[in-house]
Amino acid sequence: MFEKQIVCLTGLVLASWVSLGVSFAESETATTPKDMVYVSHGSFMMGIDKEPKKLSKTPSSLYEKRMNNPMSKDAFHDEGPAHEVTLDAYLIDKYETSNKLFGEFIKTTGHPAPAYWDDPRLNKPEQPVVGVNWEDAKAFCTWAGKRLPTEAEWEKAARGPKGYRYPWGNDFDSAKANFGGAIGSDRGATAPIDAMPEGASPYGVFNMSGNVFEWVQDWYDPNYYRKLAGSSQLNPTGPEKPIWLGGTGTYVDRLTVGEKRVIRGGSWVAAQASLTTTHRFWNHPLNNSYGVGLGFRCASDAPPAMAVKLDELYIQALIKMGKEDFAEAKQLVREGLELGPNNPRLLGLQSQMSRNAR
Repeated sequence: MFEKQIVCLTGLVLASWVSLGVSFAESETATTPKDMVYVSHGSFMMGIDKEPKKLSKTPSSLYEKRMNNPMSKDAFHDEGPAHEVTLDAYLIDKYETSNKLFGEFIKTTGHPAPAYWDDPRLNKPEQPVVGVNWEDAKAFCTWAGKRLPTEAEWEKAARGPKGYRYPWGNDFDSAKANFGGAIGSDRGATAPIDAMPEGASPYGVFNMSGNVFEWVQDWYDPNYYRKLAGSSQLNPTGPEKPIWLGGTGTYVDRLTVGEKRVIRGGSWVAAQASLTTTHRFWNHPLNNSYGVGLGFRCASDAPPAMAVKLDELYIQALIKMGKEDFAEAKQLVREGLELGPNNPRLLGLQSQMSRNAR
């Protein structure tokens, strides 16, 4: 029975090589690019269902006044309803784009420096670039041979396979994110891009809560998720056309109007409420506002050879397990998980071998 299963799986992998046009040599040399992580093909629940907070009939605080604004009420519901999304495998930067890398881009292309480039609190090489608009972010990613992540790709990489509320889990921990800082405090500036590793997502992506808000590819529409209700979503890229909005959100004054792009993740100057993996915020694509803290990271489509390589390692590990060569099987699983962390089939084998070893 076990041998039949192996033969069947091997046939499926060979078929995938043919359908994807992947040669054996290509699959053998598949590797994850430096400082990127591989997110496997599959489905996840995007967004969250929630009820609005009850506000007083006569709002007194600035927050309550803003939340009583019709636009803010729409925006509060923009994270739902929760809906299933299926994504092809992709790669996403492990870290936010640094000043060092953005400086290389400026030097090579002559692209204008972003806002606050000369601010000594924010311009160290290891800090994330900040004060960039959407066009700046897109230009850098194109130069680097990548692209901005879609909103769905960003959220899946932040939530992980279990759909966490925060990158590290479902319970808030202020020690795992750089947020809500004020000048003069120990969080009055951005942290290095590799800071707070304990706050990384299950895929190993750093600072997806706090540090800098991150531009994504999609146009913003507060009702977008509701428009998707009941339809299957494969590799969504957001609304086809932007809608006209007034203001820039509930955390900064409504000084601009027009078309908005989505930003995600909160920042060192943002409130705790912005740190959840489902929180959606927006800004004008030409705005580089310091008051929000705008940065980004890049993504790219995963080469088909990577998926084939993972299938191959999985089958080889199964064969070794069938021959009771568990040491070699463990090595193959480790190799696969280095290429594709959180690959469910490889994690399943790893768990099975751990149970058998007890």
